Amino acid sequence: MKAAWLKNRFTPISLILLLWLAASTIQAQTLPDFTSLVESNSPSVVNISTKQHKSISNRINRQFQIPELPEGSPLNEFFRHFFGEGGPGLPGESEPRQYDSRSLGSGFIISDDGYIMTNFHVVNGADEILVRLSDRREYLAEVIGMDKTSDVALLKIDATGLPKVKIGTTRKLKVGEWVLAIGSPFGFDHSVTAGIVSAKGRSLPNENYVPFIQTDVAINPGNSGGPLFNLDGEVVGINSQIYSRTGGFMGLSFAIPIELAMNVVDQLRTSGEVKRGWLGVMIQDVTRELAESFDMEYPYGALIARVVEGSPSDKAGLEVGDVILKYNGTKLESSSMLQHLVGASAINKPAELEILRNGKRKTIQVTIGELKSDMAQLDGATQESVSKLGMSVIDLDDLDSDIRNQYKLNNIKGVFVQSVTDGAAKQAGIEPGDVIQMINRVRVSTVEEFDEVVKKLPRGATVAVLVHRRNGARFIPLMVPKE
Repeated sequence: MKAAWLKNRFTPISLILLLWLAASTIQAQTLPDFTSLVESNSPSVVNISTKQHKSISNRINRQFQIPELPEGSPLNEFFRHFFGEGGPGLPGESEPRQYDSRSLGSGFIISDDGYIMTNFHVVNGADEILVRLSDRREYLAEVIGMDKTSDVALLKIDATGLPKVKIGTTRKLKVGEWVLAIGSPFGFDHSVTAGIVSAKGRSLPNENYVPFIQTDVAINPGNSGGPLFNLDGEVVGINSQIYSRTGGFMGLSFAIPIELAMNVVDQLRTSGEVKRGWLGVMIQDVTRELAESFDMEYPYGALIARVVEGSPSDKAGLEVGDVILKYNGTKLESSSMLQHLVGASAINKPAELEILRNGKRKTIQVTIGELKSDMAQLDGATQESVSKLGMSVIDLDDLDSDIRNQYKLNNIKGVFVQSVTDGAAKQAGIEPGDVIQMINRVRVSTVEEFDEVVKKLPRGATVAVLVHRRNGARFIPLMVPKE
């Protein structure tokens, strides 16, 4: 009886254990084996160390006093190191002290004759660049070219017969796909980390021309410039930066797409500089409220808030308030996609834009211009109106020159917001000092025009208001009061 009871008791447990072991085996078989990928590609990855010669003055504030320390105190050596034998305030205090600033990074070989790709920020300002291969050979590298905008740099070492990486593509790269990084975090050569693609086409602050690949691959200082591989052993990106509140890895890593990097490298090799396409518009995302005001089914595309005079967009007939829906057949899920696509476009070549204007779709051909460095930023008796929107406005001509200069309103058209009270304007985010240039797709240049448009606004509807603020312009969705 007892044996039978034990048998019945433990059979279900044994079955569960067997099932768990089987599931674990199946899972282990489905996880990727990175060993052959690492063995094949590690020789193509290099460690990069840089040296920058700097000097600082020993001059300090004469009011600073060195504390009196006991003879033999280790801090005496500290003060002698920084201030010299005589201390501060004595002859010779202004003589500069020389020192070397060092940094570490990674890179990878893209041709067997010694061309190496890395990040701009890894080698920028370096007086000496030392490249160490996986077999411990070391070479001094020459900078062929650098591009700050894309954070890409091209180096050259005097060597031949080198192992090179296979260049892949991000077009087939899928979110959730396994990827692997090889680099030198904190100087630990050829460290391997793996993860998955978290997202594609990420825009980061002040990075208008790079649609980053986001991953959860562990990236730390020293990984910068190293390759990001797919499971086929192809480079799909350059590990560039991380998002962190601590300075270390927090699960958010970003890589430059390899197509963009290779385009930059090809230009650096042939001409030593990088040229980018330019459309000449200031754009913003289409929010849900703005989409409703434009009678769009859902928000997408790039809303034009400003057209630069004489620019390719101006010559092609694009207008403020147009929504660019597609660029050369590619649907713009967000406005940042337009910047990426235009920047990578060929100069002086036509591009096709599908736009939405006054509720109707149309196609416009535009010849892409070249982005210049100075184009990076786009450039009474007072008649007053207190509107039902909760703001008072005046004509710009009634402003004195000091106010116009303060708010940089020369060559700007619209009406000046003097004050904002509780109401629709305040809820929409309109502020004193703003210039209202367009309401509900209608341009306004005077208080009379402003009042006329406001009177005709549909009650309870959301309308788009074009606001000029601090050298920029953007559309703001505003809910018109029902009463």
